[in-house]
Amino acid sequence: MNFISPTEGRLSFEQTFNSIISFVKEFPKDNYRLIIGSDSQQKEKAIFVTAIIIYREGKGARFYYTKERTKRKHTLREKIYHETLKSLEVAKEITEKILMDSISDLNIEIHLDVGQNGDTRDLIKEVVGLVIGNGYEAKIKPLAYAASSVADRYTK
Repeated sequence: MNFISPTEGRLSFEQTFNSIISFVKEFPKDNYRLIIGSDSQQKEKAIFVTAIIIYREGKGARFYYTKERTKRKHTLREKIYHETLKSLEVAKEITEKILMDSISDLNIEIHLDVGQNGDTRDLIKEVVGLVIGNGYEAKIKPLAYAASSVADRYTK
């Protein structure tokens, strides 16, 4: 899986992880949030974007994203589940690296592209349950900016 960093260009997963760790090590006493969110856009093809954000609370952030294109259209339920599973896949890979590198204080938060307004409200319990069941904190709109702002920006 390859990522794009507006700061550093194209990166492998390993390089992305190392960039995140370097960012944290610049100011190790600060508080950080590691956030993952996915969004998609459907026209004749579907484009799925997953973003990773490392947020140094009150002092800025870096983000990375990856894109996946599929040829078929998805129902709303399929689209939301695919977005959620993409975020969980990235979160799992990062969690494994964090455990291997003994960095225990980086908690991962998953931002879901669902909210109380609109057609996705019926899916909230399902996808939030899926995320929590995998051991991560879940956020929905309007708090889910990794999905609704960052990832959304790169689906176009």
